[in-house]
Amino acid sequence: MSVGVGPRRQPSPADRARAETPAPYPIFLHLRGRSCLVVGGGPVAEGKVGGLLEAGARVTIVSPTITERLREWIGEGRCRHLVREYRSSDVRGRTLVLVATGDARLAARVHKDARRARVLVNAADDLEHCDFFLPAVLRRGRLVVAVSTGGASPTLARVVRDELEPLVPESYALLLDVVAAVRARARQGPAPIPAERWRGAIDARLRALVAEGQVEEARALLWARLVG
Repeated sequence: MSVGVGPRRQPSPADRARAETPAPYPIFLHLRGRSCLVVGGGPVAEGKVGGLLEAGARVTIVSPTITERLREWIGEGRCRHLVREYRSSDVRGRTLVLVATGDARLAARVHKDARRARVLVNAADDLEHCDFFLPAVLRRGRLVVAVSTGGASPTLARVVRDELEPLVPESYALLLDVVAAVRARARQGPAPIPAERWRGAIDARLRALVAEGQVEEARALLWARLVG
């Protein structure tokens, strides 16, 4: 008995592009106290600076002009401003470099300089000159949900983030504190608690207790479920 096999579908250009382009490796960086450079002083640069400041980075902006908010942050001593055009030496000693000027030639130059200095660089809306991509971020205290399209469509990343927002209520910040406290206590025990038990214990009832502000009750319930 023979079984017919239809013609094999030929890969589309999109299929080939996905196969040829490795997926980015997602990570979260600790930038507290680390030196980062932002090239540009407009609204896009302002957003990049704000994110770096939230991460505790030491930020230097290089641009002849800056926005009013950047000026305020500089006046408050939160970041440093080099009032001039970019120079190749500006990338030295940095942990990250972010380019936000809309100038493709400048982005290429900064990327080349950063590569020589072994510094990772991101250029806004310029995939060719990015070593990493900045995701659309949803924050709930220490809980961070990041959505990335690998630079293909930042707008779609923001759309997905917005769709996730109602699924991750503000109370999840407190929920994380509850789970972290119980985890720290559990780690002092003689044996690790299986991940399956954790997943089963963090259910709708536990989340409801936290949402109602019943933190101690939530901790007790979670502990009982894990060790009981």
